[in-house]
Amino acid sequence: QVQLVESGGGLVQAGNSLRLSCAASGRSFSNYAMGWIRQAPGKEREVVAAISTSGGSTYYADSVKGRFSISRDNAKNTVYLQMNSLKPEDTTVYYCAARLSFFDTVAISTSDYAYWGQGTQVTVSS
Repeated sequence: QVQLVESGGGLVQAGNSLRLSCAASGRSFSNYAMGWIRQAPGKEREVVAAISTSGGSTYYADSVKGRFSISRDNAKNTVYLQMNSLKPEDTTVYYCAARLSFFDTVAISTSDYAYWGQGTQVTVSS
């Protein structure tokens, strides 16, 4: 089992950047595919970025492609989400999630993830 704690959220102006971090505790972090998930008001929950166990494969939702970047440091049990060129529509709570995986593939559906953090609020003002 893995426990996840997000940090790095906050209030920023449109066009600026934020870096979210997700620290994982527990065993064998490198056996977990990781993702960042959000649910904006009135919209369905979506995986905005995902990364495979080794970090060799990544996935981005169309809404964030070219602006967000996911990475992981397995030595530090941490996954990151670098968010650039933020827009007001990026405002919501961002969740870090993990999926135990024995294959080096990304998980792009919210239902793929069994472990979730408590979330960190990102607010982008116009």
